[in-house]
Amino acid sequence: MSEAVMHGHEHHDHHPTGWKRWLFTTNHKDIGTLYMLFSLVMFFVGGAMAMVIRAELLHPGLQYVDTQFFNSMTTLHALVMIFGVVMPGTVGFANWLIPMMIGAPDMALPRMNNWSFWILPFAFTLLLVTLFVPGGGPAGGWTMYPPLMLQTGDAMPFVIFAVHFLGASSIMGSINIIATIFNMRAPGMSFMRLPLFVWTWLITSFLLIATIPVLAGAVTMLLTDKYFGTSFFNAAGGGDPVLFQHVFWFFGHPEVYILILPAFGIVSQILPTFSRKPLFGYESMVYATASIAFLSFFVWAHHMFTVGMPLAGELFFMYATMSIAVPTGVKVFNWVSTMWRGSLTFETPMLFAISFVVLFSIGGFSGLMLGITPADFQYHDTYFVVAHFHYVLVTGAIFAMMAGVYYWLPKWTGHMYDETLGQWHFWLSTISVNVLFFPQHFLGLAGMPRRIPDYAVQFAEWNFISSIGGFVFGLSQLLFLYIIVKCIRGGEKATDRVWEGAHGLEWTLSSPPPYHTFVTPPQVTDATAHS
Repeated sequence: MSEAVMHGHEHHDHHPTGWKRWLFTTNHKDIGTLYMLFSLVMFFVGGAMAMVIRAELLHPGLQYVDTQFFNSMTTLHALVMIFGVVMPGTVGFANWLIPMMIGAPDMALPRMNNWSFWILPFAFTLLLVTLFVPGGGPAGGWTMYPPLMLQTGDAMPFVIFAVHFLGASSIMGSINIIATIFNMRAPGMSFMRLPLFVWTWLITSFLLIATIPVLAGAVTMLLTDKYFGTSFFNAAGGGDPVLFQHVFWFFGHPEVYILILPAFGIVSQILPTFSRKPLFGYESMVYATASIAFLSFFVWAHHMFTVGMPLAGELFFMYATMSIAVPTGVKVFNWVSTMWRGSLTFETPMLFAISFVVLFSIGGFSGLMLGITPADFQYHDTYFVVAHFHYVLVTGAIFAMMAGVYYWLPKWTGHMYDETLGQWHFWLSTISVNVLFFPQHFLGLAGMPRRIPDYAVQFAEWNFISSIGGFVFGLSQLLFLYIIVKCIRGGEKATDRVWEGAHGLEWTLSSPPPYHTFVTPPQVTDATAHS
């Protein structure tokens, strides 16, 4: 065999084409793309479920679906959005960007990287197939509380196995990210020179490794209670259903920071670029992120103020919860200070990032209200809670991801997205998402419980308005899909200084900035100098 043929054969082995390229890929960019496309597909699956919920709640009374199916929709909508959209989406960003941001050739463990992605489609097949098993889909809420979850039919083991698979995927992804950041940074890149996005993912990875096994333990105990005669959560056998809440939320509270910290990282990369100045308080941002992650392990029982815990417990969890507001406030202050007196322009990524800062703060304040124990007795399990976490996770995590998509699409595809359509998408989404979720605060304060398919007539008006906002928000995302497809297929070529516009600025400012005393103004590279 001639040498050329041999080399050609080798080359073919290492670079499969067609479907094999995606199935066997160990390339961090391909895997990042797979994660993000999966996240996008799941966004529409989970969104369709939300549309079912809002359609049923358009008017009082039971209209379109039976109660069992409605409960399955609320349960699966949450599981799909959390484990199928936000987590894989931010892992997609991590795969694409971390090696490039730290100067590494790829991720540290490329084969495991492939595996951690390909577990996901199978896990979600297991999860979604539950809608078709006897006894109907899972109806225990995403928190899977016993005894409700134990009364779910044949769907339950499918859900639990799906959760195990998703956890395995997350743990492998986290090990990979930690190994990459620790071992593969370019010479001279100390930890305090890492871009903020890399920092947030490093910290998030430790949160995942610490908490996912706890979730796995909780759902395994649930499984043995139903099928193997144990009584972990069964009071008749000496167990305690509240124990499940403790174990679940010990995972569940750090989980909400797992969802939002990478979003903080994305926003911390975007705001400096369009403010044309370095991120304000880089070091304090790193310490704030680490503080949030550390404190997240001490607040879990604020989800269970109403279970009847001792006063000392209520006070501890209330004060611990309040303490997380401090590093979060530091972050918001730093984002606003980054924009302060900057040379701002308002391209789509910047619009989503600014809107993130404003709307995420609304979610943060309602979270502070929920953290006050006596107030929480009133708010608990009402629509106020739903409003709170959707401000944090939709106008927070999802908006940050959208900002990141618009920001890095030119880098990923080599094409510019359609800026006009991007702005349309932003305004439609931002207006409709507030029409969707803001009225839910009023409903909750007036006493409307969450997770119900029917409600008293006094809640009709705000529910109608909320549903209309929901339908507009859902339809707006079809525009997002169109913009992405259009950009991938072609369009204006992206330059190497894509965000420069007429403003003469490099692709991104270094984050953190080069060492500087700030006695004299720092130097910003001016693109006009290149001409």
